[in-house]
Amino acid sequence: MENFTSFLLQVDRWIWQPLFVILIGTGLYLTYRLRGIQFRRLGYALKLAFTRHDDDAQGDISHFQALMTALAATIGIGNIAGIATAVAMGGLGALFWLWLTALIGMATKFAEATLAIQYRIKDDRGEMAGGPMYYIQRGLGWKRLAFCFALFGGVTTLFTGNIVQSQSIASATAMAFGFNPWIVGAVLAVLTGLVLIGGIKSIGGVTSYLVPIMAVFYVIGCLVILVIRFDQIPQAFATIFRTAFTGQAAVGGFVGSSIMIAMQMGVARGVFSNEYGLCPFAFAAASA
Repeated sequence: MENFTSFLLQVDRWIWQPLFVILIGTGLYLTYRLRGIQFRRLGYALKLAFTRHDDDAQGDISHFQALMTALAATIGIGNIAGIATAVAMGGLGALFWLWLTALIGMATKFAEATLAIQYRIKDDRGEMAGGPMYYIQRGLGWKRLAFCFALFGGVTTLFTGNIVQSQSIASATAMAFGFNPWIVGAVLAVLTGLVLIGGIKSIGGVTSYLVPIMAVFYVIGCLVILVIRFDQIPQAFATIFRTAFTGQAAVGGFVGSSIMIAMQMGVARGVFSNEYGLCPFAFAAASA
């Protein structure tokens, strides 16, 4: 088992070195070519997200429902467990690279959503269907690559999305309330299935009610922690920016990190947190 774990860690390091350059490079390139659209048009984007759905619009769900559908997978597991892992493995400096990934990744997500809308189609049920496989096939004409993306994307969603989230919920409820993880998993599967059966309209409707509640509790929890630890905020920021470029020595339970590990963990968990480059948001955008 130790040999298998070592093998996976080696593969992880081998993959993330070029992937780091691709993700950051693409984000910087799109930020430059789009003239920082994630900053220039942020107000307009928020206005669209919270305005009433146009009855003449072609989409199946509103802008707000599309936003909530995209946020449903990122608020919680990615933003709590993912960031905690980044700090544990990469030190506080990983947070700097996570922030950088989020800022420049907004341009990449804008491009993903725009392409999804540009190349979306109506399926046999009269509903909008779009996403990376559609604009890869219809925009680039690469049908085989589109098939590969759909195949590997489905596997990735299963193992990095559903399994991680359900396992975290089952473990948390087992530790806090003593619930049987198998029963919790079965209940989650049934509830999720009931929502998915209704299609994107059902998903958008459910998330538009649940996600705002999640977001409120999430923000309140963060604010409470910041207020309690207010005196440590300046020191935390200083440590984050210093160790982002110098690495961090091992302290207590922390394993210690180099600059490269901090960068790798920050970008990796940043992608896991906001899903930029993974394109899940494109599916929701195509339906709006």
